[in-house]
Amino acid sequence: MRSQYRIRRAAARDLDRIGEIETASFGREAYDRKLFADYRRTCGALFLVAERRGKICAYLLSCLRGAAAELVSVAVAPEDRGKGAASALLDSLLRRLRRRGARRLHLIVRVRNRAARELYEKFGFRRVRRVPGYYEDGGDGIAMSRPVDV
Repeated sequence: MRSQYRIRRAAARDLDRIGEIETASFGREAYDRKLFADYRRTCGALFLVAERRGKICAYLLSCLRGAAAELVSVAVAPEDRGKGAASALLDSLLRRLRRRGARRLHLIVRVRNRAARELYEKFGFRRVRRVPGYYEDGGDGIAMSRPVDV
């Protein structure tokens, strides 16, 4: 099945829209534009956006260090949730990581973010451990991991 999304690397011109999606998704805990600009410089090949009908509706940010990659953040615009954008981004990320020789993909997700945990489990992520107080508000995270080449 062909994806309804165009997945591409994030460009500098995308940062305002990425910031809008980030704020709508994470509120007070949202990353700021400067942090996204820094990540674009350091992890740009794995900073992806999903476009649908010419509009950015989601982004994914990952960084590769050696054979291990970290999924830093994924967010989908509220009006586009549940339509496959996050899955399309994860599929593209995994293909890109395989081409770069990555072996594992790690992430931390908020314990109470059930929708995200279910998505990651669907993609073969397994719980590694609970991370108490990981988030700025004191909320706990769950460290998850999966092999890239499955």
